[in-house]
Amino acid sequence: MAVELNHTIVACTDKDRSARFLAEMFGLGEPETFGPFRVVEVANGVSFDFDVRDGIVPQHYAFLVTEDEFDQVLGRIEERGLDHWADPGRSRPGINHNDGGRGVYFQDPDGHLLEALTVPYGGWR
Repeated sequence: MAVELNHTIVACTDKDRSARFLAEMFGLGEPETFGPFRVVEVANGVSFDFDVRDGIVPQHYAFLVTEDEFDQVLGRIEERGLDHWADPGRSRPGINHNDGGRGVYFQDPDGHLLEALTVPYGGWR
């Protein structure tokens, strides 16, 4: 059996706001409710299950997108006036061109660092 990531719980202060932010920024389906969670599913079947937690430690979540999707995500970032960076250390504003693609980092409402990239790390194998 191949091992696949199925879901991850994302700690947040407001699960509706956080789930909606992720869904809107990446053009995903409307968040759904499952038990205590607000759930956003991505194309490969992995779900991000948002739950209110104390003591949030910001995490990094990277999303592989097409060139057209990247343009849409970047457009939403710019429309909202969000700070965005070419590196995870947030030292270089803008986008990067790593591995022959494009990438951008930006924060969600709770400080989680989201990344949109068009080519996986190390390039296509």
